Amino acid sequence: MITKRIIPCLDVKNGRVVKGTKFEGLSDVSDPVSLAEFYSNSGADELVFYDITASSDGRRLIWDVLRRTAENVFIPLTVGGGINSIEDFDMALKCGADKVSVNSGAIANPEIISKSAELYGSQCVVLSIDAKRTESGFTVFTKGNRVRTELDAVQWAKYGESLGAGEIVLNSIDTDGVKDGFDIEMLKAVSDAVSIPVIASGGAGKKEDFLELFRTLEKVDAGLAASVFHFGTIEIRDLKKYLAENGINMRI
Repeated sequence: MITKRIIPCLDVKNGRVVKGTKFEGLSDVSDPVSLAEFYSNSGADELVFYDITASSDGRRLIWDVLRRTAENVFIPLTVGGGINSIEDFDMALKCGADKVSVNSGAIANPEIISKSAELYGSQCVVLSIDAKRTESGFTVFTKGNRVRTELDAVQWAKYGESLGAGEIVLNSIDTDGVKDGFDIEMLKAVSDAVSIPVIASGGAGKKEDFLELFRTLEKVDAGLAASVFHFGTIEIRDLKKYLAENGINMRI
């Protein structure tokens, strides 16, 4: 049985961790370096660092903050935001990332996925998908929910896998920050369509949400969350103990 992973997410804007609801109403949380160190020592299996305004601002990722964050993290670190070229991908790895997440840049140029997988291995390439329900199904959005694409989330996930992505982070815009549970329907549609690991993002509000996720969708490999961890609503070690006690295979 595959061990499930619990992954805190640092959404970084102007060098600070922030959090909002459905990508809006962002409020300040903490310094990313100290928060990353805290999670590294608190039982998290991995950590995700997103520079959430890099793409919408048309700039590159904040490399100095990433370097300082990576220096204090001793668990796998995934980095995303403003990754628009192989050079950006390479720089993220050189700054200390273990994996690099591509989103808007891959939509504009899917070759980033295939070339990065060829150069660094699929295990380094994470395809991040932000999607929400529309009249046509699960539709992909970019630039922090500002731009609607014509891409269907399920088909885009399948295509990303065919290009060499080794993992998918699926963030439901509909449930992001709502704290009423993961988007089981969307996650099922995507995880059933691909064979690579899928990380569920958006909607966690209590420990039971993670239990429902893993019990309902065996093909989902990890649960990612932000505010419930940032504000102490859920302690990661307590969550993992709770899941293990309820039959979910965890790394304690």
